[in-house]
This record gives sequence, C-alpha cells and structure tokens, in this order.
Amino acid sequence: MDDSATILTFIIVSFCFALILILKKDTLPPGVKRPLAILALAMITFSFTLIVYSFLVMG
Repeated sequence: MDDSATILTFIIVSFCFALILILKKDTLPPGVKRPLAILALAMITFSFTLIVYSFLVMG
C-alpha cells in the first residue's frame, strides 16, 4: 500500500473508533471510558493533522 492509502485507512479507522465510543458510551465500564476517550481524541487530532498535511503536500 502506498502512503495515501495508509493515511486514508487510519483516518477512517479513527473516526469509526470515535463513533463507536460515542454510540456505546452507556455500556462501557467507568474505568475504561476515560482512557478510550483520550485515545480517540488523540487519534482524531492526528487524523486532522494528516488531512492538513495531505492538502499542503498536494498543492
């Protein structure tokens, strides 16, 4: 796989992970919610960074 496919896969996975956390927040144990939320936030932040980087490299 080339870099753009890898970046796109990571972006899709991170957004899906965040969506699953939002939809299943009532069924998660309290001790697991915070670390998973922090992980999802870090992944989404890195995804936006990759999107901006891709736009800058493209143009």
